[in-house]
Amino acid sequence: MYSDLPLWLSLLYIVGGLVALTWSSGIFVDGSAALARRWGVSPFVIGMVIIGFGTSAPELCVSALSGIAGHADLSLGNAYGSDNFNIAVILGVAALIRPLVVKPTLVKFGAPLLTLVSILPMALIWDGHLSRLDAIVHLAVFAIVLPLYCWIDRAPTLENAEEAPTPKQHALLVDLLMVVGGLAVLIGSSHFLVWGAVDLARVCGVSELLIGLTIVAIGTSLPELASAIQSARRGQDEFVLGNIVGSNFFNTLAVVGLSCTINPPAKFSPYILTRDLPLMIALSASIALFGYNRRNPSANGTVTRKEALLWILVYIVYTGVMLVQESRPGVSAP
Repeated sequence: MYSDLPLWLSLLYIVGGLVALTWSSGIFVDGSAALARRWGVSPFVIGMVIIGFGTSAPELCVSALSGIAGHADLSLGNAYGSDNFNIAVILGVAALIRPLVVKPTLVKFGAPLLTLVSILPMALIWDGHLSRLDAIVHLAVFAIVLPLYCWIDRAPTLENAEEAPTPKQHALLVDLLMVVGGLAVLIGSSHFLVWGAVDLARVCGVSELLIGLTIVAIGTSLPELASAIQSARRGQDEFVLGNIVGSNFFNTLAVVGLSCTINPPAKFSPYILTRDLPLMIALSASIALFGYNRRNPSANGTVTRKEALLWILVYIVYTGVMLVQESRPGVSAP
């Protein structure tokens, strides 16, 4: 589907695509939230569904286009790589800025639920195949988990929504143009990002999975990173944690489910099963482990700076292992 490009053009497509993705996802989220407020949608739904979807829209577009083009490793690497980056780096950086206060609701329900959701892909693709039925199961679980997670986390979100200032109102036409224009740029920039990433893997002689897990996954997680840093500085710990946990739900279930329903992958790298998914499960469980208050389980816990450094260190080691494994002969892009 994608023709060969010179190296400089591949890099231009990647950098330009990431910049356009970050910009357009923000425009799309702002426009969608404005329309929701205009039509009387509750602040809770805006925060949990619209904003949550908006920050994961880059992953959805990139993985869907990768799946359509038959680049399964790039599609899955983007989704699972974003999940690992979200926890280990984004939450790690946020906790370094300011230790994160974790409410018992997240420790007892949100994080364990995310861990179970992270185990689901392992159970479904353990045989080395990801069928359309497996993908549909992902989407069906997402349809159950999303309202369940929203219900579990409804009280903190409502409190944060009430404290937040009301954004400036635009004319209806401006809001519509923000939604339509933002979505159009989002899809278009995703197309160029995938094209550049596929060709970069070919030129550099590395696997598409490595490009998906690193450059593409980190790039598509920039909206979450920017949001987390800003929220951490303001002391909005619940928003930081809720955004990342919700984003990981969306990536693991909706992004993978949709892209593989469109085009089930004929094969994918075995490292997804032996390296990337186990780390995703461990990182998901670590949110509950670090946030658990051992002295008083019913009180708030805290993710300390030492635990944040451990997350970041784990990600650095993981990246090193990836570079070694994915750069070996036999795993390079065709």
